[in-house]
Amino acid sequence: MKKLLTIAFVTLFSLCASAQQVDLRKKISVSGSSEIEVTPDIIYLSISLKEYLKDNNSKKKVDITTLENQLFNAVEKAGLDKENLTINNLSSYNYATEKKKNPDFLASKQYRLKVTDLNKWNDIIGAVDSKGIAYTNIESYDYSKIEALKKDLKIKALQAAKVKATYMVEALGEKLGSVIDIQEVNNEQYPQPIYRTNIMMKSNMADTGAESAPAEIDFKKIKLNYTMNTIFEIR
Repeated sequence: MKKLLTIAFVTLFSLCASAQQVDLRKKISVSGSSEIEVTPDIIYLSISLKEYLKDNNSKKKVDITTLENQLFNAVEKAGLDKENLTINNLSSYNYATEKKKNPDFLASKQYRLKVTDLNKWNDIIGAVDSKGIAYTNIESYDYSKIEALKKDLKIKALQAAKVKATYMVEALGEKLGSVIDIQEVNNEQYPQPIYRTNIMMKSNMADTGAESAPAEIDFKKIKLNYTMNTIFEIR
């Protein structure tokens, strides 16, 4: 019997303690937001070079080393650090073996180039033998000061939420207290680039003997939007 009474007392005590933990403070829930659009200033491009036969003659092949040197020299002439150009992939893990098996084997290499100015990109790609360019495309892009922008936007969103809560509470003759809860909502948008001229047309135009114009690329801006859901105490 004593055990039953003890259990009942503990249960009752727990229920009372839970009831005492209920938050009875007056509160207001508001959200604040802040956004900005920025133009990407870091672009990562992929370039694929491939050996080709002049006039379909296996004895007149433009090898990958020639094309690679053209690319390296163009990058250097554009004033970019050599670290900006890296090899992404090779068409064959054993180039020498493939050549022995098939004299007409055409090797290819893929590169990744980091640029901050698309005009330099046009100069670089224009200095490489167009028939040796299999394709080029944009892998990704970013903004150099993105982290600082994110921090500033979050602060502004919080400030906007506090301003909103303040005038709403004061309109009722009350005063705003301290913040109780903050929840962040991330609405970042990194849209894909839009091509006015397809870069891949460069090699195709070369096959027809036509002069290829530099590719023009329009970037949609990166849109950063942060919403802060907040709860403030009403004093």
